Amino acid sequence: MTHAFSSLLESPLLAVVIVITGIGGTFQYGFHISVLTSPSVVSIKRLVNATCAQRYGRALEAWELSLFWSFIVSIYSVGGLLSSQCAGRLATIYGRKRCLVLNNVAAICGAVLMGFSKMANSFEMIMVARFLYGINAGVSLAVHTMYVLECAPKRLRGMVGVSVGCFVSMGKLFGQLLGISEVFGTDEKWPVLLSFSGLIGLLQLVSLPFLPESPRYLLLVRSDRLACEKALRQILGARGDLAVEVEEMQVEHAALKGVKNHGVLELLLSRTTRWQLLTVVVTFMTLQLCGINAVYLYSSDVFRAAGIAGHNLRYVALGTGLCEVFTSIACGMVIERTGKRQLLIQGYLGMATTLAILTVTLYLQVYVSWMPYCSVVLIFIYIFFFSVGPAAVTAPLPGEIFTQSFKTAAFTLACTLNWAGLFLVGMVFPIIVEHLGYFCFLIFFIFCLGSGLFVWYHVPETRNRSILEITAAFEQMHSKDKLPLETKQTKLQALHTTQPQHGQSTKL
Repeated sequence: MTHAFSSLLESPLLAVVIVITGIGGTFQYGFHISVLTSPSVVSIKRLVNATCAQRYGRALEAWELSLFWSFIVSIYSVGGLLSSQCAGRLATIYGRKRCLVLNNVAAICGAVLMGFSKMANSFEMIMVARFLYGINAGVSLAVHTMYVLECAPKRLRGMVGVSVGCFVSMGKLFGQLLGISEVFGTDEKWPVLLSFSGLIGLLQLVSLPFLPESPRYLLLVRSDRLACEKALRQILGARGDLAVEVEEMQVEHAALKGVKNHGVLELLLSRTTRWQLLTVVVTFMTLQLCGINAVYLYSSDVFRAAGIAGHNLRYVALGTGLCEVFTSIACGMVIERTGKRQLLIQGYLGMATTLAILTVTLYLQVYVSWMPYCSVVLIFIYIFFFSVGPAAVTAPLPGEIFTQSFKTAAFTLACTLNWAGLFLVGMVFPIIVEHLGYFCFLIFFIFCLGSGLFVWYHVPETRNRSILEITAAFEQMHSKDKLPLETKQTKLQALHTTQPQHGQSTKL
């Protein structure tokens, strides 16, 4: 733990890269997930109703207002889903850094529309702004992750990868914090609250151009070794081991020489990466279907049953956000020693166990007076397991388990699954809750348990391993002939090096 942080302090520019890319990257994604749970929701619905009354001479019925609100919420996911389809390609064509810089224009434009929506008495401006926010988050979710992982040396890649999830958690917390009525969650200030992303986008827009481009992108995509070494020297500092990092990239560059970047369809059809593909599908689907939204939804009822006054529930909700942030930071401190596979297994199985017990306590809380207190504790335990496992480890997985030729397609697929899952949960989850109540946790229990067992039996450890070593570890775990890992890696390099120049995948 201390060694990892001292190594990070030896590379101050890397710390700056983490912060600057994080606040304009996955922070935006987390912020917009939580910000519409603030008291300002009532004010926005009031604006929609008043606008329709002014234009059409009648107030909306309850179901019509709910439909408008659902569209405002879900169009964010639509924007994210659409932009995630082209994020990887844009990052390959224009570079990681330039793609992130240009992406801030969408956030700033969305903030301007949102800021003037109340003055213009236009709910359409809110919808367009939410769509632009989704575009911004869809690009940043993929490109931010690629950029920071490709800038990080191998010994710090785990901790740097966790920072992606940390900024999601911090975004959620800031959305909760700024959304309380004492700050911006009021009828007068909600446009300022929903325009906050523009300020963050502007901050990244003016600071990111001073940072270097991704070294791996410069060497593996642009084949510019001099620019790669210059960027590495800036990032690692005077004490960084430049030779080791360049050698690792050179090995991968030689192994993939003549191999084109593969598309999503080629990734889906490739037999050489099927277990990596299954790993991404399972982990990213479970990220949305693990029950975190259900736990946050029921937390208010549980806290209220435990005797917490209604006007104080928002402060307790901040406690859940703080728990997620601090746990994510703690995960970054231990991940280089513990390993990502173990954190995922412990996280999934811990969440499954907590959900099973939470279902029982919610059922018994009407019969046993002290049972709501148990439910409160279980909610925080669940958030702990979620933050230290799936929330922190899942986002960087495509960049760690796929070679450069498949990385863009892997991030495209992963982000598509994430946004589709977010949209699906937003549309279907209220119906599930209405019919099943707290027994909906049993559905999420199955997803968490199944994912934990999948990682246990089918995913190797990635800590302190190069991408070629991880690829060889997947092959060793799932091949019938159990050759040593070094033999598998040598065989892998040879097959990649001698494969045809038109870039077809070679069966291992």
